[in-house]
Amino acid sequence: MAHGSLWERCALALAGLAISGGTLAQAYPAKTIRVIIPAAAGDSCDVLSRLVGYKVAEKLGQQFAIDNRPGAGGQLGLQMIAQAPTDGYTIGCGQGGNMVVVPIAYKKVAYDTQKDFAPIALMASNFLALAVHPSVPFRNVRDLIAYAKANPGKLTFGTTGEGAFLHFATELFRKEAGFTYLHVPFKSTSAIFTDMMGGRIDATLGSFISVQPHAVSGRLKILGVARATRAPNYPDYPTIAETVPGYTSGGWFGFIAPSGVSKEVVSLLNREMNAAMKLPDVREKLTAFGLEIHTETPEYFTDVIRRDFALWGKLAKDIGFKPQ
Repeated sequence: MAHGSLWERCALALAGLAISGGTLAQAYPAKTIRVIIPAAAGDSCDVLSRLVGYKVAEKLGQQFAIDNRPGAGGQLGLQMIAQAPTDGYTIGCGQGGNMVVVPIAYKKVAYDTQKDFAPIALMASNFLALAVHPSVPFRNVRDLIAYAKANPGKLTFGTTGEGAFLHFATELFRKEAGFTYLHVPFKSTSAIFTDMMGGRIDATLGSFISVQPHAVSGRLKILGVARATRAPNYPDYPTIAETVPGYTSGGWFGFIAPSGVSKEVVSLLNREMNAAMKLPDVREKLTAFGLEIHTETPEYFTDVIRRDFALWGKLAKDIGFKPQ
């Protein structure tokens, strides 16, 4: 009888735990979710997080409070996410530049991307565009490469600085196409465009979203886009891969949480974020900017991060880049 009582007590205890766990899962979220953006308002991560976050908050019945924390190339905000409580009420937005390229380019980084974060949902990815000043003596990607090969070190290429994502993307292009160029570092993409439109530098690789308006106005010219295939909404722009087979490059943006957040919370947020990305008005706004929408699992997002570390880590080694 005592033995039976013991089993009964164990069964009741386990049932209680199951009910408690289920209640906790059903109760989340019970308050506002803070979303840390490691960039200023208006940044791609900020715009995407607000657009998707509003839809998810509406569905879950709790607010998504956007908290912009720019600084140190995104390191400040990412450190805050990494050190946040793991109760699911603090999440954030990460992107390939600050989560992958920064840890490869710098010796001291305040977070370990592959250990400190739990990927939730990859929202979208963009692609780069090869832009030039309209007066340059080349009309397409093939002409640019031929010019650079015939005039070693004369082609001026603007990037956002040594070890930045755009620098790595340019180095990958240079390496795969087999030419040389003169690197001109800037503090921002807007500064690159200002000098390029003034005719002081020849070319740059920039996000299509930021380059395309200048191309429409005629102040810059797009020679090619860094996609495997032509962009569905912009089929007139050839791909760089049509001249340099296999070359693609772009950034990605996704929701992340501090490592240790429960799988149940990650799964719930992933499901609702993917549902938001599929909404017609959200898709229309994002595809208009040439963004590719993703509605994949957290495991898929984890693999994207892992593959990027392999790609950019190998490139850094191949070009002899020394972390700063």
